Amino acid sequence: MSEKNDGANRDATKRSARERLQAERERQKTRDKRRRTMIVAAAVVGVLGLATVVGVIAANAGKGDKSDSAGPVVAPSGATGKDALAIQTGKPEAKSTLTVWEDFRCPACKSFEDNYRDTVHELEAKGLLKVDYHLVTLIDGNMGGSGSLKGANAAACAQDAGKFSEYHDVLFQNQPQEVDDAYGKNARLLELAGKVEGLDTPEFRKCVEDGTHNSWVAKSHEAFAAGNFRGTPTVLLDGKDIFSDQANPLTPQKLKEKVEAGAKGSGGAGAGAKGTEKETGKESGKDAGKDTGKGEAKASPSASRTASTASKGTPSGSGTRSGNTTGNGSSGD
Repeated sequence: MSEKNDGANRDATKRSARERLQAERERQKTRDKRRRTMIVAAAVVGVLGLATVVGVIAANAGKGDKSDSAGPVVAPSGATGKDALAIQTGKPEAKSTLTVWEDFRCPACKSFEDNYRDTVHELEAKGLLKVDYHLVTLIDGNMGGSGSLKGANAAACAQDAGKFSEYHDVLFQNQPQEVDDAYGKNARLLELAGKVEGLDTPEFRKCVEDGTHNSWVAKSHEAFAAGNFRGTPTVLLDGKDIFSDQANPLTPQKLKEKVEAGAKGSGGAGAGAKGTEKETGKESGKDAGKDTGKGEAKASPSASRTASTASKGTPSGSGTRSGNTTGNGSSGD
């Protein structure tokens, strides 16, 4: 009888152990299922949260300063050239064409304008020269900010109002330090518009504040990059680079002679300065593009191109306002 009891007890113990093991397995399954459910739920919440953040970013993308937002390419009134990317001044029938690529934040561009402004305006007034201005945004890219873009847009808005030349000159005459993004503030651009009679109108203000021509400016900059130019300013006379030859630098007087010679039909612009043109042609043909982008140091993208020419001087009688420099430098911005 005792053996039977012992056997029964052992069987009961085994069943109890199996039952406990089975119960533990069921509990573990329940815990595993709960954990998987929580992981899936957390993942769903994470995805939904990410989608919400992306949605908020997308929704707010156009709610900031409208002048910084991309939009359709709207060329300013009267824009000319390929893809209407140039603003032309002077008389259309003028025989010689000066092509200038400029950035309103570029110190070397200011130097060029200060030294050649009077000569260019004189030649335009005589009907001998027309100028195609192309506006770019190199300094924004190298120094940060948006003054190049907004300044160019404001100049394009001035073109809509028939006041481009005057406002263009005002912007360069009042150019801030290269590291100062003053032109990134519409208020400053509108303030300077007050220096041009008849420019500060509701239409002009709306154009500036809306960034109406921002995409056009961006397209102009893309054309500049595609052209593999050395830097700003890039100055071409009838398609020939006349500004980058440091061995025989351009001066306002030389520019005047070239344009006047071209007007007389004596072999085209520059016939009166064959040596300069020969060297310039060599420069354009052999070396054009070699130095593109050189000197793009963020500390001062323009200084390296202007220092070597700061003491060359400008011939007397050239009609420049800043006679201590030819401005014959190109920003590697």
